[in-house]
Amino acid sequence: MIIPKCLKKGDTIGIVSPSNSIKKNQLEVVNEGIEFLKKLGFKIKYGKNVFNIDDYSAGTPEEKAEDINTMFSDPEVKAIICSKGGENANSCLPLLDYKKIKENPKIFMGMSDITVLLLGIHEKCNLVTFHGSDVMGLSGDVDKYEENEIIGRLMEGKIGAVNKNFEWKTIRGGLAEGILMGGNLGCLLKLAGTEYFPDLSDSILFLESYIATSAQCDWRFNQLKQLGVFEKVKGIIIGYIYSLQSTKEKVAQMEEVLLKVTKDYNFPILKINDFGHCCPNTVLPIGVRAKMDATKCSLEIIEKCIE
Repeated sequence: MIIPKCLKKGDTIGIVSPSNSIKKNQLEVVNEGIEFLKKLGFKIKYGKNVFNIDDYSAGTPEEKAEDINTMFSDPEVKAIICSKGGENANSCLPLLDYKKIKENPKIFMGMSDITVLLLGIHEKCNLVTFHGSDVMGLSGDVDKYEENEIIGRLMEGKIGAVNKNFEWKTIRGGLAEGILMGGNLGCLLKLAGTEYFPDLSDSILFLESYIATSAQCDWRFNQLKQLGVFEKVKGIIIGYIYSLQSTKEKVAQMEEVLLKVTKDYNFPILKINDFGHCCPNTVLPIGVRAKMDATKCSLEIIEKCIE
């Protein structure tokens, strides 16, 4: 396992756009996120193609991958945070210089569509990557919980019990220890059948989704079942599911669908609302060992994730 170095005040963070383009009406939101990072004491460096607009994408796959490769090789840049998510970050995967990434390990953080890069880079390089808010997610009045999680995880390298911001809920009780893996459920499945799909053996899998129906959760979990994932995982954690939890209609929640699809399994399932879209996010390191107690509603990172 390759562990990146911690961030310090005065360090430079590189900003890249590996997925959808930043629209004109989103520039203000992105700038607010940049101001938040500056308030924490960081300098900012933009990728050459970060503001590109190529129809639906932030440039070509080559342009987007070039920015990531450049940021990893730039000695001035100490961490890389993605500007936003979208749908097409997986186009970058064959074009990344994994040898260069291994030789220049750095914090790489994002969420949503960036899940494909968090997991793909970890699979290819064994580098610990970080599931946390992108730049757009850090706009406006950033919740103090989220600010403390960024400082604690990326600057101080804190491990141990993951802090709670909302109430956690037992879905299926039990204990588990394994390697933290996960991100957006639909984006995880973009990697199915490719060389970038992560090894989920001995894992604690954390999952979230932005816009998903109960039926979509069902087919996605059945796909994971057919891929043999549920024979491999030690436990599953479900985050905040915006589309299902924000509606006033009574709908089956993701954790309820998971419990139904996995009725023949006994791994623990824990529901928390501290990662996902439209909520304050903790920072979850991908690739380090953790313990979960779904009965007592706890999650503990037990392995160093930052040098």
